[in-house]
Amino acid sequence: MRVGMLGTGDVGQALGTAFITLGHEVMMGSRDGSNTKANGWVEQAGDRASQGTFADAASFGELIVLATHGMATEGILRSTGQERFAGKVVIDATNPLEFSTGAPQLAIVGPDSLGERIQAAPPGASVVKAFNTVGSAHMFRPDFAGGPPDMFICGNDGPAKDRIATLLRDFGWGTVDIGDITGSRFLEAMCMVWVRYGFVSGTWNHAFKLLRK
Repeated sequence: MRVGMLGTGDVGQALGTAFITLGHEVMMGSRDGSNTKANGWVEQAGDRASQGTFADAASFGELIVLATHGMATEGILRSTGQERFAGKVVIDATNPLEFSTGAPQLAIVGPDSLGERIQAAPPGASVVKAFNTVGSAHMFRPDFAGGPPDMFICGNDGPAKDRIATLLRDFGWGTVDIGDITGSRFLEAMCMVWVRYGFVSGTWNHAFKLLRK
């Protein structure tokens, strides 16, 4: 599978490396296509890795992953060309964080979410919110004493979510589907639960798991 990775930070590099490890091809996109982070990642990742602009990566990918800075994402979608997303599954791994007070907080709250805005932006794309409730160090093959954690997802397209659930199994995760894309309101808030626990505990080695009886 060809994966278009939009974003060159820790999340983009962690997920890009995971896809490469599983045998997929990944093009990492940035604004100018010559990003030094992307270039360094490509050199380490090997023959199945490449880099280009956001538009290049979106065109390349059969699957597209949004690993961009949250509040920059809508602008990136517009500048990339929304037609490049049509008919594709898009993993939204973003969170709408802002830091005006020094500590991270959500910039979008109430009856709205970044996930919903992303779904509304590219016509014909199937957006699935995933990977936004754990740190990049544990996105692939997470190893916790309590067993594999669960990734909470949401989206409007059932087959797209089934496809991502299969992918998550390959990544070493269980999947909890919380419904349509309006669930992004709660998953983005769930990111803040993960962050706040990190500040209180002084560690970032934690993940969520849904216990059933």
